[in-house]
Amino acid sequence: MFNVRIHGRGGQGAVTAAEMLSVAAFDEGMHAQAFPTFGSERTGAPVVSFCRIDSVPIRIHEPIAVPDALIICDPTLLHQVKVFEGVAPEAYVLINTSHSFAELGIGEFTSASQEGRALAVPATEFARRRLGRPLPNAALLGGFAALTGVVGIGSVLDAIRQRFAGPVGEGNAAAAQDAYEYVLQQKGSLAHA
Repeated sequence: MFNVRIHGRGGQGAVTAAEMLSVAAFDEGMHAQAFPTFGSERTGAPVVSFCRIDSVPIRIHEPIAVPDALIICDPTLLHQVKVFEGVAPEAYVLINTSHSFAELGIGEFTSASQEGRALAVPATEFARRRLGRPLPNAALLGGFAALTGVVGIGSVLDAIRQRFAGPVGEGNAAAAQDAYEYVLQQKGSLAHA
């Protein structure tokens, strides 16, 4: 089973991201579940959502304490919430930021990660360019597909277009494609370093 934990703030689409990821997994013939956990449901409040993906039916429904992948929608959460709790060095970590891990003050954690498993992607910038709004969730799913290979970018784009119709769907799909290509490029740079 592949466990994904997504940290964000209310209004950034962390819950929707988990749902779209589960749809992408379903489209590829896998079993998946997505669910959130949050306190007061208000814009800006910390939100955590979860997605499990497996080749067999999933029977457990607890929150994910030890994720195989961690997606952080908002870097301001890095020092406010225990986002790295339960994250092993072999876990994938994708953070929405254009800053380096050292600039974010998390270089110590990310240096313990296995090489090529912790990356930053400017998902908000891709969303602003493609949608005109700072909604990083779809872009982060494109980056997730490139980083982990757990789901393909085609399935991610289909799930985005199923969730959002018309220009909003196309803008989100374009942001996801941008992030996918960006992460592939980053992984390639690390492989040649």
